[in-house]
Amino acid sequence: MTPAQSLTYARSHQSQFLADLLEFLRFPSVSAQPQHAPDVKRCASWLADHLRRVGLDDVAIIPTAGSPIVYAQWTQLPDRPTVLIYGHYDVQPADDADTWRSPPFDPTVHRGAVYARGASDDKGQMFTHVKALQAHLEAKRSLPVNVKCIFEGEEEVGSTHLASFLERNQEALRSDVALMSDTQMLADRPAIVYALRGALNLELEVQGPSRELHSGLFGGAIHNPIEALSEMIARLHTLDGRVAIPHFYDQVRLWSEKERVDMAHSGPSDEQILREAGGAFRWGERNYSLYERTTIRPTLTVNGISGGYHGPGTKAVIPSHATAKLSFRLVPDQDPLEIERQFRRYIADITPSTIRSIVRTNSYAQPVLTDRRHRAMRAAALAYARGFGEMPVYVRSGGTIPVVGLLQEKFGIPTVLMGFASPNDQRHGSDEKLNLDSYYKGIEVSIWFFSIIGKNLGVKADFPYESSESKLSQ
Repeated sequence: MTPAQSLTYARSHQSQFLADLLEFLRFPSVSAQPQHAPDVKRCASWLADHLRRVGLDDVAIIPTAGSPIVYAQWTQLPDRPTVLIYGHYDVQPADDADTWRSPPFDPTVHRGAVYARGASDDKGQMFTHVKALQAHLEAKRSLPVNVKCIFEGEEEVGSTHLASFLERNQEALRSDVALMSDTQMLADRPAIVYALRGALNLELEVQGPSRELHSGLFGGAIHNPIEALSEMIARLHTLDGRVAIPHFYDQVRLWSEKERVDMAHSGPSDEQILREAGGAFRWGERNYSLYERTTIRPTLTVNGISGGYHGPGTKAVIPSHATAKLSFRLVPDQDPLEIERQFRRYIADITPSTIRSIVRTNSYAQPVLTDRRHRAMRAAALAYARGFGEMPVYVRSGGTIPVVGLLQEKFGIPTVLMGFASPNDQRHGSDEKLNLDSYYKGIEVSIWFFSIIGKNLGVKADFPYESSESKLSQ
C-alpha cells in the first residue's frame, strides 16, 4: 500500500491536526495529584471520543483502581500483522507555573513550537500515531495493518495497574510488534532507542530512639539515625564510583570493542552530556565514557534523604528516624529481584548494631535490549528516512520505560521506540514544548511505518499473527 494519498491528507490538514493537539493539551491530566483525578478522567473521555472520530473500532475506557486505560482497535485484515500502539495521556505536575512563559495548560504556539505540559511527554508524541491512523483511514478508508491502542493514565506514577490489565488480556492484546514514541532524538537527528536500563526503586529507613531526643542531653550517647544512614550510604560505593554491593556486577555484560566504537560514533560526547547536565563535573567508573556509564553500566543513585528538623532556625534534637530513597539502573542480564536480594543482604551486613534498618521495595522494571536487525526496526529506520530525509541513529538510553519490559515479558514482542522530542524540550520541566516540525514529520514517519510494515512484512507467515476475536477483559 502506497501512502501517497495518506501523506497528502496529513499535509493538507496540518492546521486541524494542530488544533486537535492543542485541545488535548488543555486537560491538566496530572496523575500524581488527587485533585486532578476528575481532569484525568475527562481527558480519557475526550481521547476515547477522538479515537472514535478518527475511525477506530471497539473504543473503550477501561476503569482501574487508579486512572482509566483508553483502548481502541482496528483489526479488519486477518492476513496482515498487528501493531500494538502504546502511549500515555497523563502528565507531570506543573506546580511551578510562575516559571512558564505561558500557563502550562493553556497551550501556546511560539517560534515554531507548542508550549504546554505534556507537549513532548507524551501527548504530542503519541498523537503522531493517532493522526497517522486518521490520515490512512480518511484517505484510503482502510489501514495497511491491524492496530490495537493502549493509552494509559498512570505512566507518570509507575504504571501501577497496567501489568494486571495486560495479564488479564494477553490473548485479546496479542500482537506482532509494539510501537511507542516517548523518547527523544539525538540533537536534530532522528534516533531509534534499542536498549533501556531496568530499574529498582527502594527506600532505606533507619530507626533509632522511639522519640526525638535533646541533642545536648543525649548527643554522644545515642547513635543519631541521620548519621548512621549517612555512614551506610557512604558504604554503597567505592571511591572510584563502583557499586560496593558484593556480586553486583556478576551478570553485567562486557561489550565488544566494535559495540563501543559504534556507541562512540552514534551517541553523545562527554562534552555534550556535561553541557546538558548544566556544566557539572564528570564522575563515575573509570575507563568508560559518560555515555557508556549511563547506558551499558549499572548505577545506584541516592534520590533523596529525609529526617530531623527542616524548619527555620535550629532545633537541638536527635531524630527518631531517617530515610533515603534509592534507585538502581540495571543493564541486560541483571535481574531486579536478584539485585534486591543482594541489596537487602548487604544492608543487613552494614547496619550498625545501635540502630534498626528497614528496606522497602517500591517498584522495579526489567532492562530491555532489542535486536537492531529485527524487520520492524529496519522498517522504522526506513520510515524515518522517508519522513526526515535521513537515516536515524541507533542509540541506547540510560532511562527506564517499564511498559517496554512488560510488553516483552507478556507478549514476547519487540517495541520500536521512535522518538520525536528534542533534547531541549524540557520534559518534566518548565516551558515543556514540542517543535511543530517534529510533530508533522512524526505523523509522516508513522504513516510510512504502518505502510512499510503492511506492505513488506504484512503476510501471515512473517508474523505469529493471532485472531483478534478475543474479548477484552475489564
